[in-house]
Amino acid sequence: MFSRKILLILIVAFLFSKNNSVYAQTPANKSLLAEAEKVLAASAFAILNADDTEDRLRADSFFTRQLVQALKTPYSFHYGFDSLKTISRLYAPDSSFRIITWQLMKDFSYYRYKGAIQMNTKDGSLKLIPLYDGADFTENPYDSIRTNQNWIGAVYYNIIQKEYNNKKYYTLLGYDENDARSTKKWIEVLHFDLEGKPLFGGKFFNYPNDINKPKQPVSRFCLEFKKQANAKLNYDTKLDRIVFVKLISESNEPNKKHTLVPYGTVEGFKWEFGRWVYIPEYEAVEPE
Repeated sequence: MFSRKILLILIVAFLFSKNNSVYAQTPANKSLLAEAEKVLAASAFAILNADDTEDRLRADSFFTRQLVQALKTPYSFHYGFDSLKTISRLYAPDSSFRIITWQLMKDFSYYRYKGAIQMNTKDGSLKLIPLYDGADFTENPYDSIRTNQNWIGAVYYNIIQKEYNNKKYYTLLGYDENDARSTKKWIEVLHFDLEGKPLFGGKFFNYPNDINKPKQPVSRFCLEFKKQANAKLNYDTKLDRIVFVKLISESNEPNKKHTLVPYGTVEGFKWEFGRWVYIPEYEAVEPE
């Protein structure tokens, strides 16, 4: 069930990704990357689908090493690795970078996330920033700006580029299996400092406190809901908003996130003056 759910998320990620069409690779480089992709595809599938934990861990270790080697191929940034259906590969709309993320399950109550940011370099050399999931080492994942060293992990399925005061911000929408009882969906704002280092989070969310949402102030936004529920959260390009379903506790226990299910109406955020500003529930439809 989880494999199918992640696969659907990754298909959405592929549809929303922007694959750079300017290829500077030589035929030899493309051939090397195509061969590497065949090797990567088997281990990528095993990370998500192998029955035994040890097999998934071995596949993840092998995949990580082989991916780094493949990305060292000149101009690998422009190679899409399209057959890696269980690995999210999202290009920034301005093609300045792509972010690669995937899920590693230990058991149905424990998930870790892996990832890296590959920058688009003029000379085709590799500039790769690994992402280390720090969710296990924090009591409050909402409270601070984070670096690649203590990233709050997720599999990203959409990326939205906005600007404010001549600075670019990339909003990432992510999926997190969390544990055996609840699932999370994240809204994470990524930007880069003057040295080109990634920073995750900040004071980008303006909304009234609500028992079903993280208590303000927050550096990132999260919906947590019942595992079997399908609480949608995505970007509506026509409305130019992030839209998500309103949640309600099916047992009248809103403090227990695993009881939250979609209510039927929609809430949202609209980018205004460098922040995602809350829009109250406004229509009885769901985001795609």
